This record gives sequence, C-alpha cells and structure tokens, in this order.
Amino acid sequence: MKRRHFLMTGAAMPAAFHLAPAAAAQSPLVTTTKPDGLNPPGIRTAGVKMIPVAGGKYKVWTKRIGHGPVKVLLLHGGPGFSHDYLEAMESFLPQAGVEMIYYDQLGCGNSDHPEDPALWTLPRYLEELEEVRIGLGLDNFVLYGHSWGGLLAIEYALQHQRRLRGLVISNMTAGIQSVLRHLGTIKKSLPPAVLARLEGLEARKAYDDPEYQSILMEHLYPKAICRLQPWPEAVTRAFSRINPAIYNRMQGKSEFVIDGNLKDWERWDRLHEIKVRTLAIGATHDEMDPADIRKMASMMPNAQARICKDGSHLAMWDAQADYFTYLLSFLAKL
Repeated sequence: MKRRHFLMTGAAMPAAFHLAPAAAAQSPLVTTTKPDGLNPPGIRTAGVKMIPVAGGKYKVWTKRIGHGPVKVLLLHGGPGFSHDYLEAMESFLPQAGVEMIYYDQLGCGNSDHPEDPALWTLPRYLEELEEVRIGLGLDNFVLYGHSWGGLLAIEYALQHQRRLRGLVISNMTAGIQSVLRHLGTIKKSLPPAVLARLEGLEARKAYDDPEYQSILMEHLYPKAICRLQPWPEAVTRAFSRINPAIYNRMQGKSEFVIDGNLKDWERWDRLHEIKVRTLAIGATHDEMDPADIRKMASMMPNAQARICKDGSHLAMWDAQADYFTYLLSFLAKL
C-alpha cells in the first residue's frame, strides 16, 4: 500500500466499507421521538442528544455522525478533556460506513459542569457510561476508548462485555505502574539541565509553576503527545477546554506524577476475562510503552495489537495512515 496516497484517496479503507457519498453522509434524522425534557422531540438535531446521568441529576452531550451497522461509541481521554481532539475520526469512519458517536463525559466539553468533587471517580463514570448506552439505545456496539477512555473501556468490558460487538483500547495500558515506568524513561531522555530543573520543581511540588508547564509544553508534549507542528486546531481546542478539577483529582497535578484517585488502578490480572474481539493500538513515541500494548493484547484471548511506527499519544493525528488502516481493518471484520 502506498501510504502517501492514503489521505487523499482513502485507499487504505477496507473494500467492504466503501459506500456512496450519500450513504456515508447520512445521519439519523430524529434523535428522540418522545418528550423527555432534554431534547426537542420529532425534529432533526444534527445527531445531538442529551442523556440524563447520575440518576437524572445532570445531562451529558452526545452526537451521532454517519450511519451503518457498525456503531462506535467514542470515549475521550483526560480525565477532564472533551471529544474535540477525536474529530479526526470524522475524516475516516463515516466514509467507511461506520456510525460514530461522540460523548462528552460529565464535567467535560458540552456536558454539564457540576462542581462536586465526589463525582470524579472511576466507579461513577462507569455507571454513567452504562446510563449513556441505555440512553442511546446501543447494543452489540463497539466501544472505543483513548487514554483515560481506554481505562474506562477496560472497566466497562469487565462488567458488560455481553453488550459489546468489539472493543478498541487506544494508547492505554492495563495499569498505572506501567504508565509511570515508561514516563520515567521519557523523562530521562530530557537534556540533563532540563531534567534537573524538572526534578527540582517536582521535589517542591511546583506543578503550577510556569517553568514547569513550559518544560512539559516544550519538551514532553511535542515528543510524546502530538508530534505535528503546528498542532491541529481540534487538539489545541481540546487542551483549552480541559476541566482541571477532574484531571487533578483523578490523574494528579502532572503528566509525570500520577497521584490522583486512579494511581492504584491495575487490571493486568483480569485481562483474560475480556473475550470480546479487541484491538489494542499504540505508537512508537507514545507515553505508553509499545511493549506493554503488545503484552496487553497477548493476555486477552481474542485480541490483536497494532503499533503506529511514527506516532505518539495522539496517533490519530500524527500517524493517520497507520492508525486508520488498523482501526478500519479491525472494524470491517466485526
């Protein structure tokens, strides 16, 4: 395959997924038919539907794009980011006959933003995800999770895999300790003077210091988060919309220091329970060790691993040819 023609021709799409433009562009005409107090019934809303969560106390934003038998619910990362940086999907999935569904998690993006720290936990987000599935009427669907969304997808599969047609774990391993080990390796690759300054700031827990943030933006993010210059607008927009209250409580104060309430999360010993067909996808320059991505797939009975050779954490942007070849090929076989 000549990948240099990929973006212009769509040649990497599996043949079974090529559709006429009209079919590829089709979206559900009506998102709700009965009054629910959240969505105007009986009219076209561009695929947007608000879903009640947390027992109906709050609402989250979802949007369907495309139409087809394979339906993919997208879980964004963070925690505390929004769906925006996943917009690369729109250039590939609908054209391949795949129905994709954005979902801004509670506190993120276009969803409600309550100021209750008790809401920012993995168990509550897991409950929310099931509420969203029910609200969207999904069954036999594909769950896609990127980064923190991959962690959430693993948890969902362990409890509800009977609902799943397939599972995609993107740029996430099965435990925080493996993430920290690889982040430590990346940190040691910094120039000695920069590393010394970074460690000095971390020793003082000066994570909000402008110099600390500058080191991340200048030395970590361009290498391990997104290797494009300039960043795509959707990526910049996602960073501008982050909810730091969620990120700090669940992840921690820094990309290098995970001390939030996810710090003890480990699921390596339960991966064998996930029997649904699974794609684990990573990238050579990612924050996640490609060896851990392969290891994770080897521990699941019906999984495969794919590594984007030139990509980083946002490989859907900086390694698009590899990323969408792997993703669409997997979806075509479900």
